[in-house]
Amino acid sequence: MLQPADRAAAIASKQTPEALYIQIPADTEIEAPIRVDITGVEAGKRANSHIVLEAAAHAKGTIVLEHRGSAIFNGNVEIKVGDGADLKVISLQRWNSDAIHTGQHDAEVGRDAKYKHVAISLGGEIVRLNVNFRYAAEGAEAEMYGLYFADSGQHIEHRTFVDHNSPSNKSNVLYKGALQGQTARTVWIGDVLIRKEAENTDSYEKNENLVLTDGARADSVPNLEIETGVIDGAGHASSTGRFDENHLFYLMARGIPEEIARQLVVRGFLHEIIQKIGVPAIEEAPPGGPRERAQDPRQLTSSPVARTLPRHRKGHSHVYP
Repeated sequence: MLQPADRAAAIASKQTPEALYIQIPADTEIEAPIRVDITGVEAGKRANSHIVLEAAAHAKGTIVLEHRGSAIFNGNVEIKVGDGADLKVISLQRWNSDAIHTGQHDAEVGRDAKYKHVAISLGGEIVRLNVNFRYAAEGAEAEMYGLYFADSGQHIEHRTFVDHNSPSNKSNVLYKGALQGQTARTVWIGDVLIRKEAENTDSYEKNENLVLTDGARADSVPNLEIETGVIDGAGHASSTGRFDENHLFYLMARGIPEEIARQLVVRGFLHEIIQKIGVPAIEEAPPGGPRERAQDPRQLTSSPVARTLPRHRKGHSHVYP
């Protein structure tokens, strides 16, 4: 199902002899998030990965992919959402400051299904994640959400592609990020294609960035291509703004220290994404501030409902429950 969109994804597909397959069986609801831990153990060491996630017909669950440690990591993820299923996939990037991560996540969403993908990028020297989805039939709802925080020396890039290839489906894309530091850089490129056969489509994409210091740079490019005039709605938006010192003054005037006040402002800006996560251990972690704070393992793990899955040989699978 996954078609490599760039050289990195092609290399991952070709050089990954092993794969991890996780399935939520039909008509099954998994209450506790299924968690996959991907940990790099050596800076500069290359690793490739291929993961296949499936929610069978009318299944429901949440899967968390957590990346941490040090490595040059290249990972592909295939996601299949069956008819009537409801699946949420959270990709959490909290690498050490010397890590490099490239990845492609492709999903196919079935008839009357619901799919939500949440990308959270906090750590790593370079992170570039391509997230794409298309539809297998009518009546589906698919959403992409992204949250990122870049500090000096970091390059965080997200590319999204929504392929409306069948009629009467909905999509919503919202990415929000904050950045600070002289060399902090973020990139978001969002593409939506509404094909000729995709009548009665309802689609929207948006990106917002908050620049906290001089020298930080945020690039934002929304793209929308429509091949039919019979749609319910389609739009896109992008905005990048500076940190509002008035907000900081308001909080400090009420006795809140400056560092905490800045964190509160950033968290308020990102709250729209935070509330979409649905996993308390991740939602409660502070999204802004120095990189060391964002990478404190006590803040983004230790969920009592999380499950750690080891890596497995090709063909090995996990079926829940």
